[in-house]
Amino acid sequence: MAVSTLDTHALFALGDLRGKLVKLFQSRFVYLTEQTPDGLYMAEVDTDTALTVDDKQHLELKVGDHFRAAVLPSREGGKLEVRFRDIKFNVYGVGDYAFVSVPEGKGIVLRDGHNVMLVFAAEQQITEGLGKLLKTVTGKVAKWRKGELTTFKASE
Repeated sequence: MAVSTLDTHALFALGDLRGKLVKLFQSRFVYLTEQTPDGLYMAEVDTDTALTVDDKQHLELKVGDHFRAAVLPSREGGKLEVRFRDIKFNVYGVGDYAFVSVPEGKGIVLRDGHNVMLVFAAEQQITEGLGKLLKTVTGKVAKWRKGELTTFKASE
């Protein structure tokens, strides 16, 4: 039987990452993408209509019924589990996320295997060129070649 733990380093590093996600969700419009070798899935979250709950005690963030990010124990010492609808990402440490910033807003790119998720807080609602903008933002830190994630430039 595997033993799950939450070590101090994971608690602080992943807890800080969860805190930065909370700050992104303070913007009115947040865009979520999952980019895989197969394609791109995008969604817009209007935080005025989606209830945002920051449970600091349990290191959890919930936005509406569809998005959840929580720091949980794992065999590796800890993980940040991010769920959006049917998409589930596990971030284990500093090599699995990157911070990005463009004039239109800022975001965090999370990596899980060959898939990446972008959580992007826009300065204002994006009405044109959404897919191109989000691919460009993700492309600052993640590169694909022949259907495989070849490069991921982690922030820390």
